[in-house]
Amino acid sequence: MSRKNHTGSGSTRRASAKRAPSHATRSPAEAALPGHRHQVRIIGGEWRGRKLHFPQSPAIRPTPDRVRETVFNWLQSHVAGLRCLDLFAGSGALGFEALSRGAREAVFVETDAEAIRHVVQMLQTLKCDRGKAVCMDAFAYLAQPAEPFDLVFLDPPFADRVLPRLCSLLETRGWLHPGAYVYLEDAASAGDPELPPGWTLLRSKRAGEVGYHLARRQQNNE
Repeated sequence: MSRKNHTGSGSTRRASAKRAPSHATRSPAEAALPGHRHQVRIIGGEWRGRKLHFPQSPAIRPTPDRVRETVFNWLQSHVAGLRCLDLFAGSGALGFEALSRGAREAVFVETDAEAIRHVVQMLQTLKCDRGKAVCMDAFAYLAQPAEPFDLVFLDPPFADRVLPRLCSLLETRGWLHPGAYVYLEDAASAGDPELPPGWTLLRSKRAGEVGYHLARRQQNNE
């Protein structure tokens, strides 16, 4: 995914776009959002073709469609009913994609207050009560008492090199249910991600300078 400039350990992120079907139109609430030219589309599920708006900021850049589409092809039907964490939410594209495909809940964590405001407005526009937006540093969020997730999206700024630390915190502080899936994104030059013991790397792929991966925490009976 396209990478952003960033300051601090909690970060912002990007999103992606896909051709909208002919029936997809922008609602008055969506049209009223400032900076509406900065937008991407949900590519599958209930809200396929709906636009997500995000602030004009060098810290938030669109994610290539093929990356997001590939990730959800990897997950296939596993998303429905899951509790999801979009830890470096930015535009919220991954969390909204999960909700569109039937996730039970998505928590969007992001340090950029304007980006979080857009996420909240989009949840309201979609009349979705399954999303929660949190304006907080990612590491501060993980320092709280854990409420385990089934699917976590990790796409921190590449330059910060924090994926191993994030994975360790998810594992050791109880943020993952047994069998939870974790999506990781990093520079392609970084190679395969460093995973905690008991995690399995299921899939890996490269798109230009971006490497993206799907891992899974072992289940209790494994």
